[in-house]
Amino acid sequence: MDARLTAEQEEVRRTLREVLVKRCGPDDLRAAARSPEGHDRALWETLSRQLGLPGLALPERYGGIGCSVTELALACEESGRALAPTPLFATAALAAPLILALGGEAQRAALLPRLASGELTAALAVPGAGLATALALVGDNRGDWAGDGRAGGVQARRADGGWRLYGQAAQVLDGHSAGLLVVAAHTGGFARSRTLLFLVRAEAAGMVRARQTALDATRPQARIELRDVRAELLGDEGADVPAALAATGDAAAAVLAVEAVGAADRALERTVEHVRSREQFGRAIGSFQAVKHRLADVYVGVRAARSAAYYAAWATGAGAERVGGLALAQALEALRTAASEGIQLHGGIGFTWEHDAHLSFKRAAGDELLFGPVHRLRAHAADAARLFDAGEVRV
Repeated sequence: MDARLTAEQEEVRRTLREVLVKRCGPDDLRAAARSPEGHDRALWETLSRQLGLPGLALPERYGGIGCSVTELALACEESGRALAPTPLFATAALAAPLILALGGEAQRAALLPRLASGELTAALAVPGAGLATALALVGDNRGDWAGDGRAGGVQARRADGGWRLYGQAAQVLDGHSAGLLVVAAHTGGFARSRTLLFLVRAEAAGMVRARQTALDATRPQARIELRDVRAELLGDEGADVPAALAATGDAAAAVLAVEAVGAADRALERTVEHVRSREQFGRAIGSFQAVKHRLADVYVGVRAARSAAYYAAWATGAGAERVGGLALAQALEALRTAASEGIQLHGGIGFTWEHDAHLSFKRAAGDELLFGPVHRLRAHAADAARLFDAGEVRV
């Protein structure tokens, strides 16, 4: 693995940072989060149509750029630095890879070019609050998380030569504004119980979408209710959906880890700027040894998390071992620490709910609620590596 960025990757980073610095100030973020879409539509047009971010990791034959997960992660690091509320992660890291992996050729040809151009946005909807379980980040995803015929899940049945969906999904990232939903549903009854993925258009009759109040307003979520909704099966009934979800989950975790590193890095920069300018006892508080030590620990944590996150992104593209969940745990912990120290070291002003430091703190807490928590991510990684088999620690 060559840890150096190529000239093209550096150009992606520079260009994207210039755009986001101009368009994602604190007031811009709050205004976008309060909008009906939950994001700045004009900014999304720029990121998708002009810069081509949604198609970075999609093949050229489907309108993408043909890059790897690393380039998508690089773009998300910059959006993470700005805490930009966009449907990039939900569309490019969750929905599009599933359509590419499981969809038939007609489905790919019809949907992926529109996703790559940003004309269409998409979201992954799983029953209840089981996104981390469905993506196999905190445990095996071959259980009954899709409903198993019980209330609170999503069930699919055949009707009139097609499929109908019933049930609800909570915590659907950007689900209230997405033009396409990829819905995980249970079907087959007791004898042939299995989970399949279905495509549901935004205008489908019988579907009710409601935006939820989320801790992190820059990561909008929705509750989806499906009441006898006509749906299209993604791929065929013989597809190994749990395996596809696990592979997508590992890549998405790597992308999310890099994004969290970007947010942590910016939180650290903001804190360093503050301690250099704030004076106490006639000198900048950043000159005090205790403050230096605390920020040095944050710096080491962020740098280590960046190394782990980029290795995970590279490993996804290189077909190496799956370490996305472990990298995500380290990145979320680094972000939580950077945000918490930032609030502490900003003093009294840092504790006001309106301060910018809380945007980073809410992102850290919100991502743990969605994809973690950190201790479960690490526990699953340890189980997958069989570190504690037969009560012995493997070294």
